[in-house]
Amino acid sequence: MLKPIPDYLHKDMQVLFVGFNPSIRSAETGHHFANPNNRFWKILFEAGLTPTKLSPEEDNKLAEIGYGLTNIVARPTKEAAEITKEEYKQGRLELLEKINQYGPKVICFVGKGVYQEFSKQKTLPWGKQDQSISNGIEFVAPSSSGLVRMKLVEIIDIYKQLKYYI
Repeated sequence: MLKPIPDYLHKDMQVLFVGFNPSIRSAETGHHFANPNNRFWKILFEAGLTPTKLSPEEDNKLAEIGYGLTNIVARPTKEAAEITKEEYKQGRLELLEKINQYGPKVICFVGKGVYQEFSKQKTLPWGKQDQSISNGIEFVAPSSSGLVRMKLVEIIDIYKQLKYYI
């Protein structure tokens, strides 16, 4: 059975990045956003959020920059569609606990669907949300999955907006 991957959480986080759940590849390697088709590391670098393009094996280096990583659901799956309503419900509560415990300045949801599960809102804009559920700035960015049909440059432009809040 595949194991969940470790969260990277610490006090004084500028940004906590929250994904759906680990991919099979991430569970196999023990690193976040490890699927070769996932563009998370490229997007962070191109948006000017990291000084170099990190690899999934360097995910722990995000802490040095002031960032953290977690998921709304810890169980690895092939696709997010496999996550149950009960897992989302439990994951939402656990995520709120993590946010309250560590107090990140910005919580960046990597995918609109992640934030929809967290906020219970159906329609929402990209970027900073007007109303926060937590005590941080809630920011919605497109998923970094290679399956997303947005142009990469448009995705990067949304991630660039994070710099205004950190």
